Amino acid sequence: MAQVRSKNTKPEIVVRKAAHALGLRFRIHGTDLPGTPDLVFPRWKTVLFVHGCFWHQHHCERARLPKTNVDYWMKKLQRNAERDNAARKLLKRSGWRSAVIWECQAKDAAKLDRILRRLF
Repeated sequence: MAQVRSKNTKPEIVVRKAAHALGLRFRIHGTDLPGTPDLVFPRWKTVLFVHGCFWHQHHCERARLPKTNVDYWMKKLQRNAERDNAARKLLKRSGWRSAVIWECQAKDAAKLDRILRRLF
């Protein structure tokens, strides 16, 4: 698991390029905000999380549980989802809008463009 990146992942870079191409300006890795969002748009008081389908348990084919050590993985992935929900609630209480872009959505350029245009 040491090889798994938490910052500057391929899906995150794809989302950053798409947002920048739309003329949106942002900060990356907002360490001063709950959950450390991947993209922070201070002008719109909005944050984006770019989540990996497996690690954050999206409901798609990429989020299958490993066949070995199932108890460990179920607990770990459930904790990830709980932590994500808690961070989004804290952001909402602080007056920030938040959205999640999933790894599988970032692979589809047209879908990603629609999501970003809808948010801003």
